[in-house]
Amino acid sequence: MSKCKRCGEDHAVELELKRSDFRVVVFGSARIKQGDKLYDMVYELGEKIGELGADIVTGGGPGLMEAANAGFVKGDMLDGMQDGHSIGVRIDLPFEQGHNKHLDIVEHHERFSTRLDAFMTLSNVVIVTPGGIGTALELFYTWQLIQVGHICKTPIILIGKMWKELIKWVEKYQVKEGLVSPEDLDVIHVVNTVDEAVEIVEKTKAAFEDGAYDACLNWEVYKARL
Repeated sequence: MSKCKRCGEDHAVELELKRSDFRVVVFGSARIKQGDKLYDMVYELGEKIGELGADIVTGGGPGLMEAANAGFVKGDMLDGMQDGHSIGVRIDLPFEQGHNKHLDIVEHHERFSTRLDAFMTLSNVVIVTPGGIGTALELFYTWQLIQVGHICKTPIILIGKMWKELIKWVEKYQVKEGLVSPEDLDVIHVVNTVDEAVEIVEKTKAAFEDGAYDACLNWEVYKARL
């Protein structure tokens, strides 16, 4: 069941997938607290995504997920349209109860596998912010599905120095040893700032609206495989 939260009412909301929808998936740690510079960075990221009139999709939990959703809500209001949706794709965990309060739509999953599939169908572009094992899983799951052609060549934007070092490791060991093809890195965009990330989102959204992605929508391509 999906629920509308930002409107203040508890009625069901259908998450309809349309060709005109453009959604940005943001992955990141649940452990980063408000007041941390990383929290502030992801809040700014969410705010700028909101100003673009896109939807945002996170895990719906605390930490950097909360930062992205909270910033998005502010940015969506600032653009004067309030036409975007703040979406949370939740997982039931004993140590992480409930979802953050900055969501329009909440989807609940009992298993990580179905939750990951939901992220894939909702994504037009993916931004990976600092995080732990779960965030790394989300990155590599997305990347592998692109590699094998199960989803579109969705841009993956990595923000934070930890990811820069990881990609260097991939190049040094996996690419050098022929375990990963050099062209597999074409979808990876390592950036240092929020503005760099948003610039890639803007370009991807413009191409999407111009029809460049019309033949490849993840919710059509991937959902057919489920």
